[in-house]
Amino acid sequence: MATFRFEIVTAERMVYSGDVDMVIAWGLEGQLGILPHHAPLMTMLQPGELIVRKDHEESYLAVSGGFLEVRPDKVIVLADACERAEEVDIARAEDAKRRAKEIMKAPSAEAETAAAEAALRRSLVRLKVAEKMRRKRGQRQGSRRDADSFSIQRE
Repeated sequence: MATFRFEIVTAERMVYSGDVDMVIAWGLEGQLGILPHHAPLMTMLQPGELIVRKDHEESYLAVSGGFLEVRPDKVIVLADACERAEEVDIARAEDAKRRAKEIMKAPSAEAETAAAEAALRRSLVRLKVAEKMRRKRGQRQGSRRDADSFSIQRE
C-alpha cells in the first residue's frame, strides 16, 4: 500500500513525523481525508480531532488550529497547539471546559464570550481524543481476555 510522509509541527516541538496511509483533519469547510498522491492543497485548520492511520492502526491528536499543506513529497500540519491522545491531561481539560461554560453563562463582553467558546471547543476536542484512546485500549484488553477465555462479553 502506498504511504506518504506526514509531519505535525508546533512552535515548541515536532509532534509527529513518519510515513502514514491516511490523515483526517478538520479544515474550515469541513473534514478532509488525505491519501497518498493527493492534489496539492493549503488550508486553515479549525480546532478539532486529527486522525492518523498507519498500518490499519489509528492515532488521535487534538489540534487547536493552524494550517495543513499537501505537497508532492509530504503533508505538513503547522499547528497552534497539538497533543497526542495519551498526552491529554483529562482533569485539566475538564477544568477548562467548566471554566469556559461559566464564562459563557455570565453576562460579559462579546470578546470574552468568543474566547470562552474557543476555549470550550479546544477542551472538548482534547477530551474527545483522550476518550477515543481510552476506549481503544479497553477494546484491546477486552479482545485479549476474550481470546484467553473463549468467552464473549456483552455490554
